[in-house]
Amino acid sequence: MILVTEAQSAARVTHELAFDAMRHAFIAAVGADAFSFPVVLAHGSDPQNRFTIKSAAGADLAGLKVGAYFPSNDARGLPRHASTILLIDQSSGRIGAVVEGSTLNCYRTAAADAVATDALARRDAAVLTLFGTGHQAGYEAQAIARIRTLSRILVVGRDPSRATAFATMLQGQGLPAEVADPEPAVRAADIIVTATTATAPLFDADWVQPGTHISSMGSDAQGKQELPPTLFPRARLFCDLPAQSARIGEFQHATPATPLTAIGAVLSGASEGRQSLKDITVFDSSGISLQDLHMAEAILAAMV
Repeated sequence: MILVTEAQSAARVTHELAFDAMRHAFIAAVGADAFSFPVVLAHGSDPQNRFTIKSAAGADLAGLKVGAYFPSNDARGLPRHASTILLIDQSSGRIGAVVEGSTLNCYRTAAADAVATDALARRDAAVLTLFGTGHQAGYEAQAIARIRTLSRILVVGRDPSRATAFATMLQGQGLPAEVADPEPAVRAADIIVTATTATAPLFDADWVQPGTHISSMGSDAQGKQELPPTLFPRARLFCDLPAQSARIGEFQHATPATPLTAIGAVLSGASEGRQSLKDITVFDSSGISLQDLHMAEAILAAMV
């Protein structure tokens, strides 16, 4: 069994590696030989400490990821989040590799956004509005800046001091960030990314202008919500896995008959993405295990 520690995987991951892995994963996910199994939502002995198990199989990969969220770690000075990927040796059924990947998970999630945004946003999109000022939001900004030339990044946060500190951090990374209020930020946006733990819409659907692309990155469980459902009839809707998105992703708030397109079908050429400059496109990322398996595979290859 191969063991890749957190330090080893974090030392080798890059936005480019993650982008390529996510593109491969999304295309693999729409293949006839791809299977994404039901998500297990669980908790530790202390119910506030939660973990999720996502598993999948593809043509060449099978395995699972355990993603943990332990608020009790605050008292120990440890991160709340942890992520571990297990690749199954398909010749024996034993664990072929264990890849610790908390940092990988941040890159993977941001790369999923970047791949979808690259496929769906206008080529001239230059203004990014970013809802969220947490750890993940910084990765999202960096990933989008790789695939579009951004003239402005409008940061929207509930806490003004945190929003200011976050924008200052992005400025230190060479990104054109500034703090903004929700309505003007949405109205000015070419791209909107939501990276929050919200359980109610973050903005009004009427603020969204024709031609905008939106990526919802935070809805991955029942009850979570970042977008106004009244936006959906005006938009073209895409996601990582339609059945999962409709169950635990942002599109749990859409009507059952709402058409959803897997982003992998767009990337493979089987379905259309943006059809006009005025289209509003929405991508929902609820997170699928094939993303994690392809990230682990990419890291193992980088270590050779």
